[in-house]
Amino acid sequence: MASAAGMTKAMCVVFIAAVLAATVAPPAEAAIGCGQVVSYLSPCLPYVTNRGPLGGCCGGVKGLFGAAKSTPDRQAACNCLKSLAGSYSGINYGKAAQLPGQCGVNIPYKISPSTDCSRVR
Repeated sequence: MASAAGMTKAMCVVFIAAVLAATVAPPAEAAIGCGQVVSYLSPCLPYVTNRGPLGGCCGGVKGLFGAAKSTPDRQAACNCLKSLAGSYSGINYGKAAQLPGQCGVNIPYKISPSTDCSRVR
């Protein structure tokens, strides 16, 4: 059970992080992997699954935003989040979409499973 819970947590975190990470600078080689996205956004899991407060989530959101330095980084994070979100049903997408604003991060797209990651710059 522990590994199933860990996988679920990772998937949710990756969804949020990927969409958030897909927002920073000009093209380069992607340096961000799904594991990093999950690591940054794991504090957000209770909040986006309606199980807890925002807590330390904003630190992770801002960290991921700062780490996604290139278009490939942002697109990789976005794709990672989307793939994990598709296999997890407990995410409140309204709360996920509000995270950037709540955390003082401005991103030029909506956090959503329907986001076209190829258009993220």
